[in-house]
Amino acid sequence: MRAWLLNAYDGVDTMRLAGVPDPKPAAGEVVLRTLFAGLNPADAFLALNQYPAKPKFPHVLGRDGVGEVLELGEGVTGFKPGDRVGILRGATGVDLWGTLAEKVTVEASHLVPIPSGWTLEETAGAPLVYLTAWQALTQWTEPAAPPAPGSVLLITGASGGVGSACVLLGRSLGLTVIGLTRSAKKAEELKALGADFVFDPAARDLRKQVLTSIAPRRVDIVVDMVAGPLFNDLIGLLGYGGRISVVGRSAGPVPEFNTASLFFRRNRIGGVTVSDYSAAEAQQHWQEIVRRLDALGKKPVVDGVFEFEDVKKAFARLAEGPMGKVLVRVGA
Repeated sequence: MRAWLLNAYDGVDTMRLAGVPDPKPAAGEVVLRTLFAGLNPADAFLALNQYPAKPKFPHVLGRDGVGEVLELGEGVTGFKPGDRVGILRGATGVDLWGTLAEKVTVEASHLVPIPSGWTLEETAGAPLVYLTAWQALTQWTEPAAPPAPGSVLLITGASGGVGSACVLLGRSLGLTVIGLTRSAKKAEELKALGADFVFDPAARDLRKQVLTSIAPRRVDIVVDMVAGPLFNDLIGLLGYGGRISVVGRSAGPVPEFNTASLFFRRNRIGGVTVSDYSAAEAQQHWQEIVRRLDALGKKPVVDGVFEFEDVKKAFARLAEGPMGKVLVRVGA
């Protein structure tokens, strides 16, 4: 089979397409013929050694995808050759070879059927970003639970995979949804998805715009993909007990962060990682996510599909800031 091999922590531009032996399933695993792979910023971070995982080289990136079942490992039930399935989460593309290959092995407990009415493309890029969005929205209570209806949700980088997932899930939860994007075109698309308000994060009066739009309320929860200088403004928008779920840091470190800004409104900041979900928890949350999207009559947003030979162009599009998910057609 062919696979995109990463031989060192030198970035995705150093990957090379090469022939490698076909995988064989261990007990509890399934071999898939990869149909579509979904790209994530975490793939690019791993390729630069900016991620906790330390896979053996050569490594194959790609956490998301859909495929056709080719072979079952010992003890696997519930699947048969020819089934088309999505990859929910797990070690695929992190510690184990991922979906930027014509075949991939996946633990059977991390596979899900294609949701009714969804395309292969819609399924290929959805699981990781939607599970991430769900955790970002629900992690602040014990047991985990969504914010109360009517709460104000603000999303930075709202047009990306996790951002657009947060918009749709926020709408399904009855939240007031505010998105941030620098693109006027994407702002209109976010409103069509269900965002109540969309603002340019570069606006000098951003705080005033946001607070005026929701007055007399303040922001209850932020899902932040950006960090950088904007982070201090996000804290300034929070109300009493407001929370920030940190998903990414595309704008780099937060400068001159004053911890005292958290004191008097009892604000909280917390990281997000779906690897905390067990396989059973991920399956449960995924079913709830699909149910909510179906109730809205919405589907995951796909920005574009690149051919297998154009994986580097696909990563370049990811770096530009897509509207939704960037996919790679592998064997479809």
